[in-house]
Amino acid sequence: MTSPRAIVKPTSLHWIALGLLVVSVAINYADRGNLGVAATQIEKDLRLDPARVGILFTGFFWSYALFQIVAATLVDRWNVNWTYAAGFLLWSAATGVTGLVSSFGVLFLLRLLLGMGESIAYPAYSKMIAVSFPEGLRGTANGLIDVGSKLGPALGVLVGVAMVHRLTWRGMFIAMGVVSLIWLGPWCFVASRLPSKALNRTSDRPPGFLELVSKRAFWGTVLGLFGGNYVWYFFLSWFPYYFERERHYQKDELALMASLPFFAVALSALISGILADALIRNGRDAGRVRQSFLCIGLLGCGGFMLGAVLVPGAILAYTLIMIASLSLGIWSSNHWALTQRLSGAAAAGRWTGYQNCIGNFAGVAGGWITGEVLAATHSFFLAFAIAVTVLVLGVFGYWFIVGRPNEIRWSTNAVHKDAISTYSGEASS
Repeated sequence: MTSPRAIVKPTSLHWIALGLLVVSVAINYADRGNLGVAATQIEKDLRLDPARVGILFTGFFWSYALFQIVAATLVDRWNVNWTYAAGFLLWSAATGVTGLVSSFGVLFLLRLLLGMGESIAYPAYSKMIAVSFPEGLRGTANGLIDVGSKLGPALGVLVGVAMVHRLTWRGMFIAMGVVSLIWLGPWCFVASRLPSKALNRTSDRPPGFLELVSKRAFWGTVLGLFGGNYVWYFFLSWFPYYFERERHYQKDELALMASLPFFAVALSALISGILADALIRNGRDAGRVRQSFLCIGLLGCGGFMLGAVLVPGAILAYTLIMIASLSLGIWSSNHWALTQRLSGAAAAGRWTGYQNCIGNFAGVAGGWITGEVLAATHSFFLAFAIAVTVLVLGVFGYWFIVGRPNEIRWSTNAVHKDAISTYSGEASS
């Protein structure tokens, strides 16, 4: 059995695995965001209206959210490395086959399958990071994962627009699905060498469902994630459509202009994660640091988003969107680090799964509401205003409902609480 102290400092194998995970999450987000790149062509080819396009956007989130609970159970019960590989295979296949469909119903079904496959990602990431890294490195690790999640849609838009132009939207989906499968080769090599079973023994049995949902902090993180996700998925799903239809960017401008906000979020997420870790290593309270970064990031994002939709000038509006994107990065690099601190290693996978389940219904709500608003008003103003309102509710959850962000003591880990506390970085802080 590997002791908690023996794995506090990540080995080179952990960093190689983390690098592969960063690549995989980039693929993950490129695959879930490619519908936004192709939306105008699909709308034309399948004769859809904005409301139906909005329903297509929700398909992924229905299954992605609901299967978080299944994913959390699988992560706790089976080898997380191979479970993750199976999910990756499913979502890559769903992406490739999307290029072969010709009806709304089949396309919606494949978006459901995509969500099922991708649901394994964040419970798996959270389990690995909570067990493998001490508190002082979790912001950096989560920040790198988050950078991948932002580079994915950035590169997806940048490359996807060109692929749609040269290959049509069908060719884009097929090419992305086939190329994604290359990642499985090196991952299978690393997965067989990662000590996932030994790592799982360092934590005790995870808390039950009733104990988890009885914690006020859990619901605070759920509301916070819902608010942040609503805006993030609004960016991911609707920005290419917004820039093309509302701000009238031409095809040769669209690839760059629609991808730059995601690069901004990625850069901000990396810097924010490193900065938060530096403050914690210098003696600041870890929970308060994470909590403050989350709230400042969301409030800044909301304020600049609202400004962007109100100003008439395209250049000023785009500048404000870029600043809003930088603010969103401050939130995105720290929200899972706060969850991992509150849950501890014992409950990280389960807490993340349930939180992600509820929090990702923001994608369902945002896709449907935005589509209906656009169909009714032919303007993005109300859609932006609703997104900002939901974001403010997220701030309320992170600060007031979570309250003092101390690690939860579960009834199931009483025997090993000293080991878990030491491993999670409490003893060294």
